[in-house]
Amino acid sequence: MASLWRAATGQTEKPNDYDGVEFWLNPERTGWLTKQGEYIKTWRRRWFVLKQGKLFWFKDSTVTRGSSPRGVIPVASCLTVKGAEDVLNKQYAFELSTRSDTMYFIADSEKEKEDWINSIGRSIVQHSRSVTDSEVVDYDSNK
Repeated sequence: MASLWRAATGQTEKPNDYDGVEFWLNPERTGWLTKQGEYIKTWRRRWFVLKQGKLFWFKDSTVTRGSSPRGVIPVASCLTVKGAEDVLNKQYAFELSTRSDTMYFIADSEKEKEDWINSIGRSIVQHSRSVTDSEVVDYDSNK
């Protein structure tokens, strides 16, 4: 996942302030997912928090101001989020892809998988850098 962060931001280190996102307060979505490690390809269960265009993960579900995320993915750099059961041959699997990397996750149920795909998909659209406010054309303003 670190390579995804580097690829998405051009940074070699993960930030320790997480752009001021208060991940412990009123997240958009939280829950357990199983994710594959970046270097050692084992599957580990992690607590995920989606907030303000960032997907954080932690070792346990007790997330406080003092918690330190194990990793973070800026979803604005992601291109797609979709089911991946056929790719991994695992039930409730989905993938999150950037131009250079693809990460895989496994939810606990079909509903959880769909909820995560929908939430992350919405966040990608909301935080995407492909369309900024200045580039949005209001076709109704000339009427």
